[in-house]
Amino acid sequence: MTRVYAIGDVHGHLDQLHEALARITADRRATGDPSAPVVQIGDLVDRGPDSQGVVRFLMSETARDPRLTVLRGNHDNMLALFLGDSPARDPRLRPQFDYLHPRIGGRQALASWGVDPDLPEDQLHRQARAAVSAAERDFLATLPLSCAFGDCLFVHAGIRPGVPLDRQDPSDLYWIRDEFLLDSRDHGPLVVHGHTPVDRVEHHGNRLAIDTGAAYGGPLSTVVIEGRRAFLLTPSGRQEISPHAAA
Repeated sequence: MTRVYAIGDVHGHLDQLHEALARITADRRATGDPSAPVVQIGDLVDRGPDSQGVVRFLMSETARDPRLTVLRGNHDNMLALFLGDSPARDPRLRPQFDYLHPRIGGRQALASWGVDPDLPEDQLHRQARAAVSAAERDFLATLPLSCAFGDCLFVHAGIRPGVPLDRQDPSDLYWIRDEFLLDSRDHGPLVVHGHTPVDRVEHHGNRLAIDTGAAYGGPLSTVVIEGRRAFLLTPSGRQEISPHAAA
């Protein structure tokens, strides 16, 4: 049996990320399994108070700890595109939005790097390129899109059902919603994902949804998966997440 831990969408909440990792450390001690891998499901940045702190911390941790994998979320991808030589817009973003739109949270993220969030876009872009180091930009731009451990496939948003992983549109892995969420078929592995917030972690049998809305004041959820059984890690220990029918 493979044991693997997963952490939901962080969105700049470094304090909650530290708490999540502390719960994993406690569970590792309780199980006597210090080598179990950890996957952070993406969306490191935007909306929360300390995107810079999250990025720098996870850069350091992934370099130090081979057990930790950090995936690319759509917000990480949007920031990486904005920080290019010229600011680029993610083509999957709704037409009425860009990275600096208040609902996306990009200005709040850049403010954590010391950038003046009220500047016009051209000046803000120049400041952001100077403030966000090349190493940080490379980290965001090269985060993996998926990983697999045991019976689980980890992606930020989901997969397009019926399409082999090696033929997926990469942007689906960090943007897809209803085509994946409303599909009840067996995907083979249990697909563990974030991206679409839920009130509490949901186990649908074919997928496990772990984004519980830290971006909007909700908790940052942390789970441990053993085979296809999943448990929420809480301050008082594990709580099993019972599977139920897919939406």
